[in-house]
Amino acid sequence: MKISIKKPSDFNFRRTVLSHGWCVLPPFEFDKIRWTLVRVLDAAPRPVTVKISAASSTIKVSTSRSLTRKAAGNILRDVRHMLRLDDNLLPFYQAVLADPKFEWIAHEGAGRLLRSPTVFEDLVKMICTTNCSWALTEKMVQALVNELGREADDGCKSFPTAEAMAEHPEKFFRDRIRAGYRAPYLRELAERVASGALNVESWLQSELPHNELMKELKSVKGVGNYAAENLLKLIGRYDGLALDSWIRTRFARTRNQGRAVSDKKISRFYSRFDSWRGLVLWCDMTRDWLDPENVGKW
Repeated sequence: MKISIKKPSDFNFRRTVLSHGWCVLPPFEFDKIRWTLVRVLDAAPRPVTVKISAASSTIKVSTSRSLTRKAAGNILRDVRHMLRLDDNLLPFYQAVLADPKFEWIAHEGAGRLLRSPTVFEDLVKMICTTNCSWALTEKMVQALVNELGREADDGCKSFPTAEAMAEHPEKFFRDRIRAGYRAPYLRELAERVASGALNVESWLQSELPHNELMKELKSVKGVGNYAAENLLKLIGRYDGLALDSWIRTRFARTRNQGRAVSDKKISRFYSRFDSWRGLVLWCDMTRDWLDPENVGKW
């Protein structure tokens, strides 16, 4: 089954897919030869694998089987959400166009950060990125999908629901997922979301000020400043810089002649962009990710 979605005029498919590492974390796959994003999405009565690519004016979505009208509508909704097709970035582009160092962001349509269909999935994955290598993050996420995901008709699996995760004890996450100290955090998060005690999807519409929303995100065990500020970017809030060792090293190399730099200096450098500063920083640090020699590393 094929679905076409009209692209916003300022949308850059390649910049969005390669905006960060989510495109290679299961159940996402990135085909760098065909420039296709593959993803397993939940659709009644069982998950479906979708392949997403871009034409001149449309997003092309093909599914691994025929779908009912309702299921197709859900797939359309999820694709729009993942690619941020309904995000209004005009104010962002107006801000960067005022600075010659950053006007390329608007000209290239950068700034949309790929996300999962649900905040829950993004939050689980974010917890799995903390205090470890990217290789370990991939192993934990792959294990969650392999162990708890539902199988699509082509054998690929979806990301597990909170309910599926909540059925298992902490020992499962420690022994089978190899989540280490994160095991009790994943178990507790799944239980809170599955029971309705925590509605993480509501964060998408939250009007809380930055500090109050940060406090709410950090009430989830395993979520500190880094994870919370990165998650904020995926729900459309860009106040935080989400500084880590990679960002600090990258900034030193690209903006400070290779010399170590303080977090205060990094913050001052982007402060003129106000509520967009976190997004400007990320675009700045990842500008060369579309260079041919870098794309080949994915």
